[in-house]
Amino acid sequence: MVGGNTIFSGVLGDGRLDSALATALPQFSRARIQALIAENALNIGGKLANDASSKKFAGQGFELSVPAPKPDKAEAQDIALDIIFEDEHLIVVNKPAGLVVHPAAGHADGTLVNALLHHCHGQLSGIGGVQRPGIVHRIDKDTSGLLVVAKSDVAHEGLAKLFATHDIERKYFAIVSGIPTPPAGTVRTQIGRSTINRKKMAVLPENKGRHAVTHFRTRESFAKTALVECTLETGRTHQVRVHMAHIGHPLIGDSVYSNRQNPYRIGPNQSKFDRQALHAASLGFIHPVSGETLRFDSGLPEDMQLLLSLLRV
Repeated sequence: MVGGNTIFSGVLGDGRLDSALATALPQFSRARIQALIAENALNIGGKLANDASSKKFAGQGFELSVPAPKPDKAEAQDIALDIIFEDEHLIVVNKPAGLVVHPAAGHADGTLVNALLHHCHGQLSGIGGVQRPGIVHRIDKDTSGLLVVAKSDVAHEGLAKLFATHDIERKYFAIVSGIPTPPAGTVRTQIGRSTINRKKMAVLPENKGRHAVTHFRTRESFAKTALVECTLETGRTHQVRVHMAHIGHPLIGDSVYSNRQNPYRIGPNQSKFDRQALHAASLGFIHPVSGETLRFDSGLPEDMQLLLSLLRV
């Protein structure tokens, strides 16, 4: 360590400088490597090297000076977490409904990120030069269930690639209005920002949005509703909510994508069921560092169990 910076050294392989460095130092993403080169942090043969695209350095020794990650602006907060799995590289959390994942307008604190900053005590991904939890996917505030977060740069990079190539198993349980006919099928559409209401996502014409695929299967039918299992082939914003509404079966409690009356009240106090009835129930992937196959399951939260009990009467 020199002047607060950590020095990484090695020998460069063939190809572009940024690619060769990312191969030699897999704990850093290629984007992070490019940023460090631009910041004059790389020396090769005792001379500054700042052309990330150069291919003339194969076989030469390098030194990369990496500053310590800056603290994230979000504050660490002691918020209870339901941790399903954790190692030095990643953490799997069972998120309750009502908890926002990342600070944003209207939710400056009290989020999952604030909780993780406290729980991990600074042992977090420094990807991009800022120390923060590696949020590689999100679930909505009012959706409950499983979420994986990277703690190290190498896990952050690996998980991001798995999500980009759709090599993640994700299953959701949703309670929907009406009974799907046929009881199982696949929804394939383009999903993008609504042209009418920018706060909503919508099914768009071909080449106007991003390809989205949801496989659904009815698990239980009631008088006017059904419990549906949804398996995501892609992971677009609000995908399950948009797709089920698109085929005429919006989620119960979804005030954004359903215009139907929601008369359901649950529990001894007969509280209104006022969130989308959606739970991220299964999550499976190959550990980006160990190569181990991981799969996690989460049972339905109490409010959805109470709703199902009401529907079964």
